[in-house]
Amino acid sequence: MMNEKLKEKIKQFVLQDVNESKVSAGPDPFWQGLKNTGTELWLDTGDMEEAEKNWSAEMTALTTNNSLVNNEIQKGIYDDFIEQTVEIVKDLPTEEQIVEIAFILNARHGIRLAKKFGGFVSVELHTNTAYNFNAIIDYGLRYFSICPDQFIVKVPYTATGLLGARKLRELGVKINFTLEFSARQNAMVAAITKPNYCNVFLGRIGAYIKDNELGSGSGAGERTVISAQHIVTELTKHNETPTKLIAASLRHYSQLDALAGTDVFTMPTKVAAEGKINMDGNFQSKLNEVYPVDLTDDAASYFPEKLWEVSKKELELAKSLDANLPINENELIDRVHEAECGDMFPYLSEKDYKLIADDGKIPNHQRWAQRLANGELAIDTLLNLAGLASFTADQAALDDRIRRIIGG
Repeated sequence: MMNEKLKEKIKQFVLQDVNESKVSAGPDPFWQGLKNTGTELWLDTGDMEEAEKNWSAEMTALTTNNSLVNNEIQKGIYDDFIEQTVEIVKDLPTEEQIVEIAFILNARHGIRLAKKFGGFVSVELHTNTAYNFNAIIDYGLRYFSICPDQFIVKVPYTATGLLGARKLRELGVKINFTLEFSARQNAMVAAITKPNYCNVFLGRIGAYIKDNELGSGSGAGERTVISAQHIVTELTKHNETPTKLIAASLRHYSQLDALAGTDVFTMPTKVAAEGKINMDGNFQSKLNEVYPVDLTDDAASYFPEKLWEVSKKELELAKSLDANLPINENELIDRVHEAECGDMFPYLSEKDYKLIADDGKIPNHQRWAQRLANGELAIDTLLNLAGLASFTADQAALDDRIRRIIGG
């Protein structure tokens, strides 16, 4: 583990000479209309110029992830900065240098966004921490130390992540628990971790159904978001800090209206801009809607309802894991299987993980169809694993750029 003196030196390096001029954004009746439904408005981008074009006084945060930060780093805007970091981390082994520089870049870009826009900024852990409890705690606390008033630390949905984020919350760190794709995953998160925010990545839900010819994809993400909203609200309403549900990475401006009233939207700048052009701004909460999901007859064999339904068995499991917290991720996974909910954390081989990564963001349904049909796997689990693999690939691209610059 890195010594505290070096951690402090890195923190001061991240914070030095950040001279961003704060954006002056006035009120906007369009966004105020949406905010009046109860929805908090975040932009989903790491691009400072695009964010500035779309920022308004009603917006409260920006969120980044491994892919978005990689997009910015690959522009070359931090190449000189990376070279400066080498002197600080030079005594670490090369691979540790790369991970540390990646952290520095995330923190530096995050602090620039925080200074420029004045709101919260979600910052992402390196993907190699997803199954490392101690690393989640260490880097989560270090992000918090750099900007305690504005940074929200994103922890991914893994068994380790559930336990790590729980510990970070107990230590006072703001958490945005990420990479969930169903109401039942968010029931687990809300009960066990009690984060400030949790997510439904709704665009990929519809894409999975459409791309794999299980239906048009219409309604699936929207129904999942609203269902998750209700379960998260119910499970955390008595918490000191109730958890808010994020409709994450909206795909089309029509979802601004279809999901109005959801706790939080993270909006890509394109969706935000097109919404202002194409919509009248007269929003009403849609939290009482039950959107129909367009599915083929064949789709029923693969239990798509697990995306938006939470069974009594799953809810009891989430509450029991909260009341009697597992000592580690292996115990958590074993207890999930003992509760006959094993498709939430399936036992998979290295070959399985490679095939999931090879599929890309949207899993190849036919590859997994039999295991979905027999209940060994579930669509939300596949999407979660594919999402983490996708972020890992983008993290690797960022790491490779660092490696080339430092000559590692």
